Amino acid sequence: MPGLQIVDWILIGLYAIGTLALGLFYGRKQESTEEYFVAKRSVHPVLVGVSLFATLLSTISYLSMPGEGAGKGPVFLVSMLAYPVIYWVIAHLLLPVYMQYRVTSAYELLESRLGLSVRLLGASMFLVLRLVWMTLLVNAASAAMIVMMGIDPKWTPLVAGIIGAVAITYTSLGGLQAVIITDFMQTVLLAGGAVLVVATISFALGGFQWFPTTWQPTWDTQPIFSWDPKTRTTAVGSVLSVLIWYVATMGGDQTSVQRFMATTNLAAARKAVRIQLAITVGVHILLFLTGFALLSYFRTNPQFLPSDIDIKANADQLFPRYIAFHLPAGISGLVAAAMFAAAMSSVDSGVNSITAVVQTDFLDRLGFRPASERTHIWISRLLALLIGGVVVSCSSLVDYVQGNIMAITNKTVNLLAVPIFCLFVFALFIPKAKPLGVWIGSLVGFAVAVLIAFSGPIVYWLHMRWNVPLETFGVELLPSGQSAQDPISFQWIGPVTLIADLTVGTLVSWMLARRDKTIAVSA
Repeated sequence: MPGLQIVDWILIGLYAIGTLALGLFYGRKQESTEEYFVAKRSVHPVLVGVSLFATLLSTISYLSMPGEGAGKGPVFLVSMLAYPVIYWVIAHLLLPVYMQYRVTSAYELLESRLGLSVRLLGASMFLVLRLVWMTLLVNAASAAMIVMMGIDPKWTPLVAGIIGAVAITYTSLGGLQAVIITDFMQTVLLAGGAVLVVATISFALGGFQWFPTTWQPTWDTQPIFSWDPKTRTTAVGSVLSVLIWYVATMGGDQTSVQRFMATTNLAAARKAVRIQLAITVGVHILLFLTGFALLSYFRTNPQFLPSDIDIKANADQLFPRYIAFHLPAGISGLVAAAMFAAAMSSVDSGVNSITAVVQTDFLDRLGFRPASERTHIWISRLLALLIGGVVVSCSSLVDYVQGNIMAITNKTVNLLAVPIFCLFVFALFIPKAKPLGVWIGSLVGFAVAVLIAFSGPIVYWLHMRWNVPLETFGVELLPSGQSAQDPISFQWIGPVTLIADLTVGTLVSWMLARRDKTIAVSA
């Protein structure tokens, strides 16, 4: 069967040209860095909400959720029970505080309470977090495009370079305004792409019998709760991990806070959050339905899968393979453009936000501010190009992390998302927090996150280096023989890191306060 046809590539090319044109259009009108980074703080909340959704979804979710639904099971959908709590925490606890300040960088909020060192700590952790995030999604998008094109994986770096070049170019030219408008277009495309896949599969199978009514053979055991920490996913664990990730990301990540600052007031920011969560619910359900439909389609037609692709082990490949080889010409191009769009929606946001942090928290704050606003904008654009180049160059390193896309995402992004958010908790809600206590809490939280995320490779290293039996940790070797099972599931990274970070930081701050009080009394 053929892959993408000429008409498909024309549609993808037209989409890429359209985004570049938008970048040029908005770039010509900019006269200040405030306009470049926060779009004059006058963006409509609907656009902000859609942009926030597109930023947090990306290719990672666009590929991982159908793959998770087809290969692992539906329990992740239970995590939507966390959304009302997420809204309440963000809209009623965090936003009223954040919107009192009209900052460009979220990490400016940390300095007034905890000093410059904590501000630079938060900004530095954010830079690492988003660079890792973008390398992950560029890698995922490139792998999907390789499947759709049916070419040798050795061309992955070239595909990654093309995806990155388009997103980086229009972002560096147009700033946040171009990012938000293109995010709206990308959201329409990616939702429409999933709908087209479900519709064509329903037509091919003669109805909706693809919807599962029994537990499928490819799915994992996914209990409501398990005392065994290595159980990959449980309902309770999914709710907790999603709750903490969303609150941490929307409350401490520059990509989110920057969008709140682009709204006019608190009411508009709250409306943007409601829109973002509502769209997220709808699209997540749609993507899992896509996964169920793909599972039924390829189980009904096993001859359409190469012999080296196992549905359970390679479920992430089903979506891009169906797009390329089983959709009519033209429709394949639209859905492939949606996947291309999903990649760019996070690359553009990440590049713009990283540029804002580097410019505001490092260059401007440390006294390297240019003499004119025009020069300021051009330096920001050059920074955006440089940052994008680093992301594309490092995207191939993601192959060294084991697991499907959802597991890899949690094992990399969650390493710093929670420690960054804890800085804001200390700064805004723990009056006796001390900078040293916050630093120590952050280091402990990060160490805990690393130990959980890479518990399998760590156990394997102990086994090979010191002959520690794998049975000590209740795990076995993976089929590849190059690592061990994770003794603690990735879904516990966020909850355990949050507890460790806040507990250690608070205790150290309390001990430092007692020491200071004792010294004062003695004096």
